[in-house]
Amino acid sequence: MPINIVLADDHALVRDGIKSLLEDETDLKVIGEASNGEEALEVAAILKPDLLILDIRMPRMDGITAVKELHKQGKNIPCLMLSMHDSEEYVLQSITAGAHGYLLKDASREEFLKAIYTVSKGEKYFSGDLSHILLKQITGGDLGSLNKTASAPNIKINITRRQREILNLIPQGLTNQEIAEQLGLSRRTVETHRYKMMETMEVNNKADLIKRGRELGLL
Repeated sequence: MPINIVLADDHALVRDGIKSLLEDETDLKVIGEASNGEEALEVAAILKPDLLILDIRMPRMDGITAVKELHKQGKNIPCLMLSMHDSEEYVLQSITAGAHGYLLKDASREEFLKAIYTVSKGEKYFSGDLSHILLKQITGGDLGSLNKTASAPNIKINITRRQREILNLIPQGLTNQEIAEQLGLSRRTVETHRYKMMETMEVNNKADLIKRGRELGLL
């Protein structure tokens, strides 16, 4: 049995490109299309696909809101989000809404197919360097275990010189893009270092990262 897919993107060219990419895969079949989140919900209700592929930003109803509505309706169709943006906010919002995956539009054909097969089985897939870190923050471990002030002096945290440079700029209120420009890096590199520091220090937001950095004498 093929994996039946509904595509939702407000650009017909994007939908056509995805269909063209998938046409050689005999076990993948695009059975419906939508140009916004509302249409995606309507089409999914009628066709009952195995997988929804949704753009993040669409008119009338965006992809994240569509995923939320899908879950409110009690429908457990796996959803793979497509986006041009690798921002922390979009990824976190997608996961919180209930999406099974998040893929950047510049992903390779191989990665796109891997994401489809993974998500269609109800498993999680998030592209790029953010994947395992963000997934762990949302679904794994004790996210409240941050109050370790008493034991902090006895803990040795290993972060790289570059990560420490980034850490020292975060309390200044700079965005990832501004930090990247100041250090001559890409925004994605800054985001990756930041997530790795959050994982190392066992925190899940900027405020706790700064607090933990100060407790450990890194700031």
